[in-house]
Amino acid sequence: MSAQKSTKPLWSQENSLEARETSYVSADGIQTTTAKPSLLLHSCCGPCSSAVIFSVAPDFQVTIYFYNPNITDPDEYELRKASQIQLIDAINSDPDCPYNINFKEGPYDRQRFYEATADFSNEPEGGRRCNVCFRIRLEKTAEMALQLGYDYFGTTLSVSPHKDNDVISHIGRRLSQTYGIGFLDRNFKKNGGYQESIALSKKYGLYRQTYCGCDYSKPKETNK
Repeated sequence: MSAQKSTKPLWSQENSLEARETSYVSADGIQTTTAKPSLLLHSCCGPCSSAVIFSVAPDFQVTIYFYNPNITDPDEYELRKASQIQLIDAINSDPDCPYNINFKEGPYDRQRFYEATADFSNEPEGGRRCNVCFRIRLEKTAEMALQLGYDYFGTTLSVSPHKDNDVISHIGRRLSQTYGIGFLDRNFKKNGGYQESIALSKKYGLYRQTYCGCDYSKPKETNK
């Protein structure tokens, strides 16, 4: 399925599907449509979603799905959610921005994360525990996208230099086949995506966390 081309400004043609390395995986093959397809985009935080939103909004009707049971500290969870909403509000109130970004919060179920990763508590960051965490969040996004009738699901996780895009891509493609819904398979680190997310975070004054989210990923001096 190909998406409608965009016009310009910072939300520019340079970010259009034709100019990016993008794969679409759907259960019933490649399709075309004249309408802009809908995308349920899992987001881990405001900063990571910033550059990704600017990348995909010209081509999709975007809803940010904030589902992160891996953020095991409730106060930290609220900080990141507030940062996400702050970014979306800033974008939607920008008179020069022709797009409207929606927001949906998933259930905050820390126990789901702990149970799924119990056998991997001693794994290093970037190991099998992280792969399980990716799957939990992507699968919930795929389930919700199917339930609500979205054309595609995706995630902002690949913008981080600490996240393995090949793993994320593999999980997303498998889930696309399982649930019969399109997966936006894009490595958002490419073309300076991570650097752009840092710049946009500063521009919008977003809270930027110092660790991934779970207790296991906290710096040792704060993991008490």
